[in-house]
Amino acid sequence: MYRFLIAIAVITTVILFTGLGSGVYAQPAAAQVDTQKRIENLEKQVAELMRIVKVQGKALQEARAEQEKFVSREKFNAARANMLNDAAGRSTKPKGFDLWSTVDVQLYGKIKFDAAYDSGRANSGNFARWVSSGEKQRGDGQFNMTANETRLGLKFTGPQSEDLKTSGLVEIDFYDAGAPETAPRPRMRHAYMNLEWPKRKLSVLAGQTWDVISPLNPSVLNYTVQWWGGNIGMRRPQIRVTKGLSLSDDTDLTLQAALLRTIGHNSGFDPGDTGEDAGFPSGQVRAAVTFPLFGKKKTTIGVSGHYGQEEYDRDATGSNIDVYSWSGNIDANIPINTWLALKGEAFTGQNLDTYAGSIAQGVNVVGNDVSELRSSGGWFAFSLGPWDKWSFNLGAGAERITGGITLDGTRESNGAIFGNVMYKFNDHASVGLELSDWHTEYKGQSDGNDIRVQSAFIYKF
Repeated sequence: MYRFLIAIAVITTVILFTGLGSGVYAQPAAAQVDTQKRIENLEKQVAELMRIVKVQGKALQEARAEQEKFVSREKFNAARANMLNDAAGRSTKPKGFDLWSTVDVQLYGKIKFDAAYDSGRANSGNFARWVSSGEKQRGDGQFNMTANETRLGLKFTGPQSEDLKTSGLVEIDFYDAGAPETAPRPRMRHAYMNLEWPKRKLSVLAGQTWDVISPLNPSVLNYTVQWWGGNIGMRRPQIRVTKGLSLSDDTDLTLQAALLRTIGHNSGFDPGDTGEDAGFPSGQVRAAVTFPLFGKKKTTIGVSGHYGQEEYDRDATGSNIDVYSWSGNIDANIPINTWLALKGEAFTGQNLDTYAGSIAQGVNVVGNDVSELRSSGGWFAFSLGPWDKWSFNLGAGAERITGGITLDGTRESNGAIFGNVMYKFNDHASVGLELSDWHTEYKGQSDGNDIRVQSAFIYKF
């Protein structure tokens, strides 16, 4: 635009000079003076036009530079979003606005609505852990609805460098056991920070998250993922170190060790509980090998274990009893081909109620003695699909008390066979239906049986 204006000004000036020049010397002196003034005025006007053009040109350049910066910011934000998606294992860019923070923040979670019918009296209704004894059932079924498994989480990433990556995570759901059904309260699931040195394949985690032992869960709609029925492992505060090693070009070894808060029981003294009163934390370790076995996806097999101590005060004199918790575990995740995978775990141990084992019976108090219950169990599950929008899961889990003093009413075994089908409307919305057959045996009481039919509507974000 400014070049066009300059051209017009120059042409106008040339025409004026040409037209005036032919008659300058033919005009009288007064006319020549007048013409000179007009020329000077025109020169001033041309100079003003040039100044205006320069100002407009500078403004246009600044506008273009700002536009380029804006486009660069858009490209940067898109690249950052793709980076976060790759780190989270997602295939598509999340839509919406970024959360404001001094580091990158990603909101994630799910809305989950469950509706379930039980032919027997399942504990605790919204989800199944075990079945009440037939002697305590009225012979009628139960029907429950809840949205308590809805989850909200925040992933924090940064700052990062080639030598050190820092991150954190906070996640809640609404399964606070003390809240009324119609007014659930938030409950913390995870809250931790993680320091990772990628070149050294080393990381340090501090906060609350899953146990190191028995890290797998079956793909089920039931909230308890077969806890107290063959699957152990829970969340608790911990400090964890993870070290990766390359055994060959396609085989890796992962070593983990953690110190954890011992979760005990209220023994009737102040302050604290039996885990706190032990005076030191529990320990957990795991070693896992990842290697090719079938197809392109690698198989992982791990062995793990834990050891902890609790202290029970028997009376006001300070006399106490130490009881112990331990486990030995094996886990396997085996992708067989593109549509079939097998995973499962097995364990044996003692005093495992706070690890979702021992069918929620860690110890039995008999007079002045405390007896730890020993138990063994495991689970397996096949995952089939996906085929188009359909996927299927089929498996079973069980646990049995194998030692310790048992009393009348003690749950001696518990387990279930389960199968489910999932249909995905799109990448975010899905619906599922699950059928499970639960069986619980009691000492001195009749068994408990339950056929559970559960549906779920899930929206992930």
